[in-house]
Amino acid sequence: MPGLIRGVARTAAVAGTATVVSNRVSRRQQGCWAQQQTAEQHDAAPAPPPPTQSADDANSTITQLKELGELKAQGVLTDAEFEEQKSRVLGS
Repeated sequence: MPGLIRGVARTAAVAGTATVVSNRVSRRQQGCWAQQQTAEQHDAAPAPPPPTQSADDANSTITQLKELGELKAQGVLTDAEFEEQKSRVLGS
């Protein structure tokens, strides 16, 4: 019986130590990742300002978007096709 209790106690000590070490490593890794993300955010270049549009370009864009909306409403374009064309119009 004393051998059994000693074995159980040893197993509990090993498992407890393994848990403590695992938790410590996890916290250390999370701290390192947080520092890396913070450093990457500071190193990132600011986004360029959006391009300015003239009144004619804005009217053309609105017209194209209206036409796309009509095509989608008529069932000519699927949702995915509509989104793709819309992003193309807004991106150019």
